[in-house]
Amino acid sequence: MPTEEPRKDWRHILHTIIFEADTRAGRAFDITLIGLILLSVLAVVLESVSSIRATYVVELRVIEWAFTILFTIEYILRLISVGRPIMYARSFFGLVDLLAIIPTYLSALIPGTQFLLVIRLLRILRIFRILKLAKYVVEAQTLVLALHATKRKIEVFLFVVITLVVIIGSIMYVIEGEEHGFTSIPTSIYWTIVTLTTVGYGDISPSTPLGQALASLVMILGYGIIAVPTGLVTAELMRKPIHPISTQACPACSREGHDFDALFCKYCGQRL
Repeated sequence: MPTEEPRKDWRHILHTIIFEADTRAGRAFDITLIGLILLSVLAVVLESVSSIRATYVVELRVIEWAFTILFTIEYILRLISVGRPIMYARSFFGLVDLLAIIPTYLSALIPGTQFLLVIRLLRILRIFRILKLAKYVVEAQTLVLALHATKRKIEVFLFVVITLVVIIGSIMYVIEGEEHGFTSIPTSIYWTIVTLTTVGYGDISPSTPLGQALASLVMILGYGIIAVPTGLVTAELMRKPIHPISTQACPACSREGHDFDALFCKYCGQRL
């Protein structure tokens, strides 16, 4: 038993540095991590420029692998420092941390996938915790809860929209035909989606009076459709706001979003 106590202390210290921003060491770690993330994304962006890639391809690849190795070590340390590694690995940030290192290893088999490393920018969302912007964390949670509360309504709405798109696209295919660019029903559905969402690329357009009349109706319908999901989410956001939360991370599962007076993690039950 005496040999297990140092291990526990070591993991606790490691967790405090990696997941908590309330200490000087933890804050320095997170700020350094964000700096490395920005530099790694900058390297990926520069590599996508053909003139720079032709001149510094070796240097950029070395930098990319160096950052990936560092982030891989960091990911392993995060798994070690939490009491329940599986819960962290399945969390939002756990998945983002994993996806931030996979593209480099995958590029050894599939060239070009290293450009997917820009997903590392999602890791900068931790800045709200680092800077102790608890109000922003609360607002983010409010938005997530509003989206979750309107999930079923939005699903029904999307089902109706998809049904309309298929029907209108099929009708437009019959009206215009292949001679006017509507070469198939999928192509007509594509035109309907572009028109309904008010994007209007203009690569395909109706030429017959009946087709133009239907297109006008679809355009007007598009404005009303755009307002529906916005109204649903806005109505949910107007409800009673949630209680303020802290930025403390659970030592077992690394999840955040606990109440200030919480004694136990509401996700895994671990004592905070």
